[in-house]
Amino acid sequence: MPDSTRREEPLSDLFIERNWIAGEGPPLNRTSPADESTVWSGRQASGDQARVAVQSAAGAAADWAACSLADRIAVVRSFGEQLASRRDEFARCISQQVGKPVWEAATEVATSIAKVEVSIAAIDDRTPVTQQDLDGFRAVGRYRPIGVMLVLGPFNFPLHLPGGQIIPALLAGNTVVFKPSELAPAVGQMLVQAWQAAGLPAGVINLLQGDAKVAAAAIDHPKTGGVLFTGSRTAGAAIHRQLAGRPEVQLALEMGGNNPLVVADAQPMAAAIDLVIQSAFLSAGQRCTCARRLIVVESPENREFVKRLVAAIPRIRCGLPDADLPPFCGPLISPAAAEKVLAIQAALCQQGGLSLVAASRDSVCRSLVSPGLIDVTAADVDDEECFGPLLQLQWVDDFDAAIAAANATRFGLAAGLVGGSADDFARFRHEVRAGVINWNRQTTGASGRLAFGGIRESGNHRPAGYFAADFCSDPVASLESDRLASPASLLPGLEDTQP
Repeated sequence: MPDSTRREEPLSDLFIERNWIAGEGPPLNRTSPADESTVWSGRQASGDQARVAVQSAAGAAADWAACSLADRIAVVRSFGEQLASRRDEFARCISQQVGKPVWEAATEVATSIAKVEVSIAAIDDRTPVTQQDLDGFRAVGRYRPIGVMLVLGPFNFPLHLPGGQIIPALLAGNTVVFKPSELAPAVGQMLVQAWQAAGLPAGVINLLQGDAKVAAAAIDHPKTGGVLFTGSRTAGAAIHRQLAGRPEVQLALEMGGNNPLVVADAQPMAAAIDLVIQSAFLSAGQRCTCARRLIVVESPENREFVKRLVAAIPRIRCGLPDADLPPFCGPLISPAAAEKVLAIQAALCQQGGLSLVAASRDSVCRSLVSPGLIDVTAADVDDEECFGPLLQLQWVDDFDAAIAAANATRFGLAAGLVGGSADDFARFRHEVRAGVINWNRQTTGASGRLAFGGIRESGNHRPAGYFAADFCSDPVASLESDRLASPASLLPGLEDTQP
């Protein structure tokens, strides 16, 4: 049974078994994107500590799996209560660690709290016990946990996205080793502390801090039963290669995208401008579903729309996360991330792109970059994701060309259509290769009641969201009868086998 005794222990770097301990690996320091002050300081896990964490989770797996679903639900709901009781503290920590405006960090906390009941509904809906009576016996379908799940979290949603995998994993009866992004270590600490206070037994959740080497050590452990990753395509592909030859390990990858937003007709124009801004520049462009490519069908009306969009983008308020006038765009995750966006902008212009609105760096905050728009219609550009507030514009002659341009990527996470008819959208969602396809809604809008994930190089056919329950359990098929009975007739050749 879960341990409901609440403990408030001093936090150290790692949480293994039931103890907060110091890391034995290299130093890990996190600086604020806003002012570059130190906001977390500690040590990474060593390779040995990563292996001990997996062994701890493996040792707790049988008892946790034996708990009833009702008991596991009770702990998950207690976790939700912990988040709700500390929502302001979590929001401040997220904002401080990753640079989100305070209002946006608060929405992440609210979404994380809502994930509790959504995940409970999903496990009931996606993994029910089923039974059919078949001519004297029963056909029964059940689900069982996989074992130890390694959850590798991203920096852009350091609470919500790991929670969207940890909660389903625990509900299904798995134990968890969690490694947050090294860019958001304090959020990872607080998340695990909330699970501890919710009453999880020893070993059911374990926390590792560190970089890709720590993750690799945990992945290599033979008791690791699943790896759930959200992050870049490069890192996801490296994990895929590391697990080559280990088909017994469940692998769920969400790896971003070079997402197209097609504008067929932008009416009403104000609504279309708002939709584009929210699709491209929400979270300073640091969402995997952000539109990276604005594909506009040629028309006089759409020319006017782009003209007004060019005028609107410089009016987007950018600033520090806790500014008196709340900004829409806060800092990027680091000065290096800001430099990368500006380098991509320069490369696009060198490749023939025309800057319509130049992304520029703030003179005070080195991580803060204002949104930019580049016309790349006549340019030969690389198919790469720019993880920041930089949008590429491409003009096309007609809807056929728009669909072809939307599919001109090796990625396949999100896509959107602005305007057009119901028939246009039916064709769009049928032909465009993506896992999230919206119509007259921002690409950054996703429902927790739906699957979330990409295809092609954006994922490996393991969508999360409401469908995360699917990759946290193994289905077990059983043919059952209460008694042993001889068949009514023997198969040919078996007549002489009966006494």
